[in-house]
Amino acid sequence: MNTTVTAVNLSSTNTNKQQKQTAKEVIAANVQALIEQLEQGHSETLTAYLTAMGRFHTYSFGNILEIARQKPDATRVAGLHAWNQLGRKVKKGEHGIRILAPVIGIRRKKDEEAEKDVRTQNQAVLIGFRAAYVFDVSQTEGKELPEFSERVSGCAGEYRDRLVDFVIAQGIALEFKESIAPALGMSYGGKIALLPGQSSAEEFSTLVHELAHEMLHKAERRTATTKTVRETEAEAVAFVVGKTIGLETGRASADYIQLYHGNVALLTESLEVIQKTSAVILSAIEKSEAVTVEDPEPELAQAS
Repeated sequence: MNTTVTAVNLSSTNTNKQQKQTAKEVIAANVQALIEQLEQGHSETLTAYLTAMGRFHTYSFGNILEIARQKPDATRVAGLHAWNQLGRKVKKGEHGIRILAPVIGIRRKKDEEAEKDVRTQNQAVLIGFRAAYVFDVSQTEGKELPEFSERVSGCAGEYRDRLVDFVIAQGIALEFKESIAPALGMSYGGKIALLPGQSSAEEFSTLVHELAHEMLHKAERRTATTKTVRETEAEAVAFVVGKTIGLETGRASADYIQLYHGNVALLTESLEVIQKTSAVILSAIEKSEAVTVEDPEPELAQAS
């Protein structure tokens, strides 16, 4: 991949027409690579992760408060049976976190009423609540829980510094905050926050992802698109830019997109905006000095 990058260096002495055509071809090839990964379906890693996450229930607001009150540092909680299914055991001597679990009963209709509509012969009804106990992952031991996905690897080198310069040149504030964990990055509209301690490749990829949100998902276009579309577009841009500079992207981006229910159809619908945004970022980081894009938003926002 590095050889290709050298050949398409946007600051080379080739003519502008040749530069743009070459860059366009590389971007198109990388988008196609992402499409092929999405067509292959979930990776084994993502499948395992989604299976594990399915064991964790969504708790009511009241139970969330109960969990926070009894164990403020809890991160992932589940019942004894769910932990056993995940290959983990509750440690000896650990005390469960008390929550309220709904008790569901069956309301049986009289024979003459049931005969009118067999589909509603028996109805499930909430009878009340009972005490139940869950345990945080820190209270268990055993098989490791699947990670979300593989990570981007490699070294961004000077591209990282050029990307930071470009972000700042667009008037976007950049800061590093521990408090955004477990998120790796956050876009606030005019400000990007990154989680400290990421590898060179991860930090670069995360920053491109959040920059794509800043460039594409503001004002009208943010309200006109779904979260699935926004995350698909941002991660696709991160994949294309990262792969073009030679990072090992693996299936990290494909898994991320599929986690947000993105697919090939959504990606294809956003091809134009993904390609344009990737080209703007690559053009900036291939130059020795970051350039200010006067206003890429109107043109980029035209793509659906």
